[in-house]
Amino acid sequence: MVLSGVPPKAGSIFGFANGHGPLALARDSIVSRFNFKVLLLLSSGHMAVDTFQGALPAVLPFLKDNLNLSYTMAGMILIMSNITSSVIQPFFGLLSDKKEKAFLLPLGAFLAGAGFCLLPLTGNYSLVLLLVAISGMGIACFHPEGFKTARFFTGRRMATGMSVFSVGGNTGMALGPILALCIIHYRGFSSLSWMAVLPLFFVTAIILLRRTVAVPNSGMHSALKAKIASSKAAYWALFIIICAIIIRTWIMFGLMTYIPFYYINYLKGNPVFAGKLVSLFLIGGAVGTLAGSPLADRWGHRFWLRFSMLSCALLFPFILWLQGLALFAIVILFGLILISTFSVTVVMGQNLFPHNLGVASGLLVGLAIGAGGIGVTLLGVIADHFGVPVAMKCIGVLPVAGFLLTMILRYPVAEQLKDTRSALSD
Repeated sequence: MVLSGVPPKAGSIFGFANGHGPLALARDSIVSRFNFKVLLLLSSGHMAVDTFQGALPAVLPFLKDNLNLSYTMAGMILIMSNITSSVIQPFFGLLSDKKEKAFLLPLGAFLAGAGFCLLPLTGNYSLVLLLVAISGMGIACFHPEGFKTARFFTGRRMATGMSVFSVGGNTGMALGPILALCIIHYRGFSSLSWMAVLPLFFVTAIILLRRTVAVPNSGMHSALKAKIASSKAAYWALFIIICAIIIRTWIMFGLMTYIPFYYINYLKGNPVFAGKLVSLFLIGGAVGTLAGSPLADRWGHRFWLRFSMLSCALLFPFILWLQGLALFAIVILFGLILISTFSVTVVMGQNLFPHNLGVASGLLVGLAIGAGGIGVTLLGVIADHFGVPVAMKCIGVLPVAGFLLTMILRYPVAEQLKDTRSALSD
């Protein structure tokens, strides 16, 4: 990322590059105030992109039937999606940081939608894999630039502002399966292409509203860069944060996967009951994304990360012990506290590397979450050899490991921010 005081020039693609719109205008500074309008616009794009990611598993059975695929071939579709949408995000973050790449947001939204919406039109398995890869690359293209751009409009309420952007993704992931299955049920699989209206709406909106998000210049970003970039401890702190995210993702995916197995296969419970537990867990997480971030801004990001891990370690045994409405309440609370740190950890990584916001976002959102998903496979091995109850108890140990990690986390950014603001006010 290049910081300069050069006046804006005529834009290129979509009128953003070289000084127009939310992207190029934000490059030169971190704004001094919270801009909800811009964050809401970016959040709508996040929702559109993640709708396709959430919808793919739901439409997989229809692809399997239409193309006569084996379960292994169907699984390869999801693997292709996971690799292209998560693991390669740091590459797009690096691309974003090196030069002005204002077109990555609309391009990412376009590719995510185009790859997915063309799936009903092909009858070739290899082409399906290619389209899924294109959609995944669009998702990977959007996220680092999205988190990077959102950061410039959060003001001093960094985690709060980032939560507005993040909750769009949560909404999209939840909306995707419902929207896709409703379209298939009422209009048929071939009508799935109608979902293309989502990225089209975002691209159109960001073009029409590009002149309403001009950013005032500020010297804070340059001061922060000079102050923090030289910190050798930043790399170690980032590594610990990534490990904490992997653990958090492992817990989240583990519960989503093994709550049904535990309550249906082991406790012989009602499948509808198990499904409600998973839904309530995710709903609690969505609420936590918005509710937890203001508290993190108020009490400190590192404190909130520690509090979250410790609270989850204390709450988890009750998930195994309780039944009925009490269990519903605990699952909601657990999801709220666990996932409330999503935006917080992104901001922490960005604070450590303000000169590489794109790479930091790609590592924290893409690579770390993708690596955390591998944990579900390891839990499967444990469940096969020792049973589902043992796998659930292993999930309960993970928050303890996460809390211990956060206890050795050195996070000096809060003090540096204070010192930098004092210097700027002098």
